[in-house]
Amino acid sequence: MKSQNYKNHVRMVPAFHFFLVPLGFITLIASIIHLLVVEQRGISLFSSLLFVSVSLMAVTTMIFARRFACKVQDRAIRAEENLRSFALTGKLLDPRLTMNQILALRFAPDEEWMVLCDKAVKESLTPESIKQSIKAWKADLERV
Repeated sequence: MKSQNYKNHVRMVPAFHFFLVPLGFITLIASIIHLLVVEQRGISLFSSLLFVSVSLMAVTTMIFARRFACKVQDRAIRAEENLRSFALTGKLLDPRLTMNQILALRFAPDEEWMVLCDKAVKESLTPESIKQSIKAWKADLERV
């Protein structure tokens, strides 16, 4: 596996991002168009409404499943970084750090981490600024 850095740290899952999501929205839009066409022709709306409902449920489920998984991942990362902070400094993370800042800080090696934490709080650094400030990216994080 390539070593991780600012340019390659983003995780994209092609089957999800470029296939499932577009297909879900295309299906929902097609079901709504079908409903409108059937309604104009005066045909029974039952099957079209069912098609719209199922499409809407599928898209909503897809969105919520992704959001819930990301939320759990954020909580795990916060816990890991709190433990890291305690191990390095004897204190928990500064509560002024935002979740997005914490997510960016996890890429920093221990040697840079404490300085970046302080700088992130004092200068309200954006996650992008934090990532760009990292000189030696932490050894590859396990990428699932």
